[in-house]
Amino acid sequence: MLGWALTFFVIAIIAAVFGFGGIATASAGIAKILFVIFLALFVIALIARAVRGQPPV
Repeated sequence: MLGWALTFFVIAIIAAVFGFGGIATASAGIAKILFVIFLALFVIALIARAVRGQPPV
């Protein structure tokens, strides 16, 4: 998931350099959403691991 967020971020950067404002805005928005989802899943995984009694890596 983090890979997809980084991919859309790179697409947004390239589109911004070439002046495609709409594409850059859309790609940056998708990258932000995917990054937030990734962070939420990461935190949930850490909490689930701690509840099971396993130390964090």
